[in-house]
Amino acid sequence: MLINHKSRVNRFLAGVAAVALLTMPLSVLGQATRIVAPNNKYSTQDDIKAGRQAAAEVERQMPILNNSDVTNYVGSIGQRLVSAIPPEYQHPEFRYTFQVVNARDINAFALPGGPMFVNRGMIEAAHTEGEIAGVMAHELSHVVLRHGTAQASKAQKFALGQTAGQVLGAIIGGGIGSVISTGTQLGVGTYFLKFSREYETQADVLGSQIMARAGYDPIDLANMFRTIEQQGGGSGPQWLSDHPNPGNRYERINQEARLIGTVRNPIQNSARFERVKSELRGMPRAPSMTEIAQGRVPVDNRRGDGRGYGDQGRFEQRVALPSTRYQTYNEANLIQLSVPDNWTELRDSGSVTFAPSGAYGSVNNGQFVFTHGVQLGVAQQRSSNLRRSNNLRQSTDDLISGLLQSNSYLSQQSGYQRVNVGGRSGLQMSLSGRSNVTGQNETVTVATTQLRNGNLFYLIFVSPQSEQGNYQRTFSTVLRSVRLTD
Repeated sequence: MLINHKSRVNRFLAGVAAVALLTMPLSVLGQATRIVAPNNKYSTQDDIKAGRQAAAEVERQMPILNNSDVTNYVGSIGQRLVSAIPPEYQHPEFRYTFQVVNARDINAFALPGGPMFVNRGMIEAAHTEGEIAGVMAHELSHVVLRHGTAQASKAQKFALGQTAGQVLGAIIGGGIGSVISTGTQLGVGTYFLKFSREYETQADVLGSQIMARAGYDPIDLANMFRTIEQQGGGSGPQWLSDHPNPGNRYERINQEARLIGTVRNPIQNSARFERVKSELRGMPRAPSMTEIAQGRVPVDNRRGDGRGYGDQGRFEQRVALPSTRYQTYNEANLIQLSVPDNWTELRDSGSVTFAPSGAYGSVNNGQFVFTHGVQLGVAQQRSSNLRRSNNLRQSTDDLISGLLQSNSYLSQQSGYQRVNVGGRSGLQMSLSGRSNVTGQNETVTVATTQLRNGNLFYLIFVSPQSEQGNYQRTFSTVLRSVRLTD
């Protein structure tokens, strides 16, 4: 379904972050090194808000690979690593997500609070699954040690006249560079977009420990550094530029591996690894980051699957069923709901969408479309509507009218039904029609209620009619989970 109506949703303040850390030996795994984080002037909620905004910017400006096999594979490695974070470094409030960027450069980066992006080129360069896991464990360590906010704290000393919010909005560690810093006012140079050698050592050490706990051999992390150096050419790949070598990286990782002890039957290769590598080799050559920055990637392929969208987009024909495990989403402490944990959070100009891999993309000059999932937002109401006694019905009529205009294939399939939305009286209506993107009949369910300021809170549930049975229970669970605290 195409989303092109006028709406507004509460937005997070930008931010990013970090911490200066010390190391001391302590028994974590064998005689593994303990990384101790000092006090941080920013809260973990600052990390979460910063990471969300930065991730939304990445998704708008970088071509996210829309291939469920590759994305789910990388996500499975990521979740294995997250489960292996030592207890003393865990942040249960962080939301870890894993996406693949359709770019051939050898690069990966993670944002405060958990979003991680791995370039297709990084996967293609790896000789084993353990090498992919090594890079991801290193990036994950930057997140759990909150190096991003530490970097922002350091940068603020040099940002005379800048507010803390402006510093947080500009300093994103991990190699996003101009993609995130574009439009900011912070003039302290690119140093603060890169991690220090001290932070790199800490990420190498903790990354080795996470790998071992997850069943991988830490030596694969050391080997991946050599692979990156060999394949990066004379100037070195972007990842090494943003993750400078502390000077004895290979030797330090090997030392940590000896302290940890032998990992029995470590994971290195798998049939899934070989299948994903084969699938990537069968795709057209990915664009470089330079080509992406210069706008030499067609708009309709910005969320490409490696094959291109054509006129309408090439979405996955087989989309993963909604997970029975749910994650809680909270928007500015005003709106809370639960969504399946295998759905990706996607932000548009005035809404938030949760959809599974392979079920969203850009078509028609960059307009956002999703074929499975739920979108929520807040529609601003005209003052004339606010004076009407029956403004919930009128406001919902306006919303439905906008959806029908943007999606001419849809038509109403029911009248309004009364429904409970966050403990408040609401309205629900069903629409359906043959999608221009998938060529399948689509069911769209709209649920609305009023906020205390008179604006309209809405949820839009979308699924193919052929899969409605699989999604109806999920949609009901999401709707029942809504909490409004405005």
